[in-house]
Amino acid sequence: MKVKEVMVKEVATLDVNDELSLANDIMRLGRIRHLPVVDGNRLAGIISERDLFRTSLAQALGYGKEASRDMMKKLRIKDIMVHPVVTVSPETALCEATRIMVDLKIGCLPVVEEERLVGLITETDILTQYLKDCAGG
Repeated sequence: MKVKEVMVKEVATLDVNDELSLANDIMRLGRIRHLPVVDGNRLAGIISERDLFRTSLAQALGYGKEASRDMMKKLRIKDIMVHPVVTVSPETALCEATRIMVDLKIGCLPVVEEERLVGLITETDILTQYLKDCAGG
């Protein structure tokens, strides 16, 4: 089985110049844990809930919700995104993508063709496919 058979093709993304607060809103409202970051059509990075959590430590340090929100409006996605990003192609074997995620302890892999984002595969996508295989076999 190939990544293209399991990946999500409709992926919410952020622009490198978006405010960090936008990432926070999208993740919270959409219950999304990973957001690819694009610069034009090119994949530039990725941001995760964990990255947001680290950046939001100001709130935990006593600055409060308002001050934390103000800080998130000043920071740009490019300031905290992870890059370079580990990626796979749509033709990558699902087993290989799973191995990469386990070995690197990451929760998702952007799927790219010629630096252009075409999908995203997550732990949940892989587990869902596993359950389908179990039910069918």
